[in-house]
Amino acid sequence: MNYLYQRDFLRLLDFSNIELESIIILSKKLKKIKKNNQETQLLKKKNIALIFEKESTRTRCSFEIAAFDQGAHVTYLGPGSTHFGTKESIEDTAQVLSRLYDGIEYRGHSHKVIETLSKYSAVPVWNGLTEKFHPTQIIADLLTMKEIFPKKQFFEIKCAYVGDSHNNIANSLLEASAILGIDLRLVSPKQYWPEKNILNICKEKAKKNSSKITCTDNIKEGVKNVDFIYTDVWVSMGEPEKQWKEKIALLKNYQVSQSMLDMTDNNSVKVLHCLPALHSQKNIIVKSILKEYNFQDGVEITDSVFQKNKNIIFEQAENRLHTIKAILISSLVKNINF
Repeated sequence: MNYLYQRDFLRLLDFSNIELESIIILSKKLKKIKKNNQETQLLKKKNIALIFEKESTRTRCSFEIAAFDQGAHVTYLGPGSTHFGTKESIEDTAQVLSRLYDGIEYRGHSHKVIETLSKYSAVPVWNGLTEKFHPTQIIADLLTMKEIFPKKQFFEIKCAYVGDSHNNIANSLLEASAILGIDLRLVSPKQYWPEKNILNICKEKAKKNSSKITCTDNIKEGVKNVDFIYTDVWVSMGEPEKQWKEKIALLKNYQVSQSMLDMTDNNSVKVLHCLPALHSQKNIIVKSILKEYNFQDGVEITDSVFQKNKNIIFEQAENRLHTIKAILISSLVKNINF
């Protein structure tokens, strides 16, 4: 029996540890099947709407290829290409699209939008990213962790998320930790810790699952003995330049560098990054930040550390495809048999 059939995928806290682990197990099977060219198309005649209010590389490509591999058809609805939320209400759009499609993906700004889509849609809705949560990314991260340490249970894994913890990646990592028992350390200046309501909900959930969640601005304590250091970009093109200056000034010491890896006292520590990464001077933004803020090598991560861990980071990116495929199949196929 597939208990995820016809379920939405808005945030990780909506699922149990068994349900999340079942998605990861299915992802591993689907990855192996694709590598062996043995794809069985379970989504034939399914139609999927992809709503993108924000630009995307990995999320869009992963949803499209996952659907194509499985025999489904997609319609890409990009920024400004529909009446979504302007001439037509989100409620009406949800009801129209759910009469035409078998599932709806949304990537945008407000999490309230995807909650409204879910409320008025008769078909599953999947979160490709909102300002609050990025659950499909974290499922890919969890698969990557298990591939690196196949003999470890999640409650045996220690992960430090370093930099800006006031974002959707940190929020979804918090939820994953609360459910699966990961020892999660959010290592950031206090100004960039998560919102109190999200942090408190996750800490309360963590107590029931013997999880450990820590917020600290002490880098050495936060990264000690961790298996993974995870980071993400600190700034985006949509933010005002004044905000860049404030963030970079506060976060400069939290750059993932070799000296930070040495603080872990773990020679086998691995580095994760959800991409895009501001590590290379081939990136125009990196060049300007290096010059403006006197960075020597990369921004949130040094180029040297990135290059040493690039195989893991690009595997992490590829895993978006396999985990999103697992989510689509889990939502749209009543009985999954391979």
